[in-house]
Formats: sequence, C-alpha cells, structure tokens
Amino acid sequence: MALTDAQLTDSGLPATGAGRILLIACGALAREILDLKRTNGWDHMDLTCLPAKYHLFPDKITEAVGDAVTRHRDGYETIFVVYADCGTGGLLQAACAEMGVEMISGPHCYSFFEGNERFAAQSESEITTFYLTDFLVRQFEAFIIKPMGLDRHPELRDMYFGNYEKLVYQAQTNDPSLTEKARAAAHTLGLTFERRFTGYGDLQTTLKRL
Repeated sequence: MALTDAQLTDSGLPATGAGRILLIACGALAREILDLKRTNGWDHMDLTCLPAKYHLFPDKITEAVGDAVTRHRDGYETIFVVYADCGTGGLLQAACAEMGVEMISGPHCYSFFEGNERFAAQSESEITTFYLTDFLVRQFEAFIIKPMGLDRHPELRDMYFGNYEKLVYQAQTNDPSLTEKARAAAHTLGLTFERRFTGYGDLQTTLKRL
C-alpha cells in the first residue's frame, strides 16, 4: 500500500506509556522505519511522520517537530526524533536539547544511510556528487524535477547541475526497478551513475540501540 505525506503513523497501536517509544520522523523515512520495525519485532515503538515535503522547506522542520513532541509527550516514556540536521542549521538539535529528547546524528539522511563516519571521510572527494535515496528515486519528479521547474524549463538543468559530475544512488533495498529509475534520473540530469548499496546504515543501528 502506498504511503502518503500526511501524518503517517502505524496507528491502531493504542498502548502508550511505560516502556513505549515514539519515533517522530520525516515522512521520507516512513517505509524504511516500518520495515525495520517489522523485521526486528520492535513492537514497543510507534511511528508518526511529518510531511516528507518538509525536505523542500527545512525552515518548517524545527517548529513542526516541537509541536509533535508537545502533543505526544505525555503518552510515551521516550520520544526519539528521526531527523538529522536536514538543513535547519543546528536549530533542530538545539530545540531537541531544550526539550530533552534525542535525535539521530548526522547532517542529513544521505550521511546516516551511508554511515556518518564513512560519509564524512569521503565527503571531500565527493563534493561534486548528487545523492538519491530509495524515497527520492521513487519521488524524483515530485521532489527534484517539478520543484526546480525542470519539467517546464529543462534548459535550467545545467544551471542547477553543471557543477555536479556524478549521481550516487544510495540503495536501501535491492530493487532492480529502482536502480533503473535511478539510472534514468542520472541521464536526465546529465550525470554519470553509481549505485551504492547502503542498506539502512546508521538508521538501523541507532534504532536498535533504542
């Protein structure tokens, strides 16, 4: 069943309180988190997601996360924020510290999918690399092409991507159809293509620690 942007939850899990953890996450991570919950039997975790479109408007993230923490705080022993900095310039981390809730480490999801240490180590050599995750491959038109106006003005491609050389598809899953979509996206942007299987990276290890 397709997942939507709107307040994704695995609702229907009425038990809250002692021992339960609420994950407040970006909607772009919903599919991956639900898969990790299912395969690991993490039934003590509930999930609520803010709209994935905040990926395009990071100034909305900090306030929205704060509102979600306030709304759900009384129902859970632990609240964990599954956002990296995601363009908030440190504001999200400061807000989480003030609210007394933890968040996943890293500058963005590309980093924690790769593994923050590995991503940092290779970041200088990949400064001209554009990244896509499973979610962004699926939503390439909605999150890359249309917001940048490339559907209406394809001539803008070189202005946006002229300084990039390579598109790296960070694959969370082994899905040949997604690989072909990612390859087509690289062609559309005029970039060379590399598929790199990352799995769930630090997302999995962080949630396992919880």
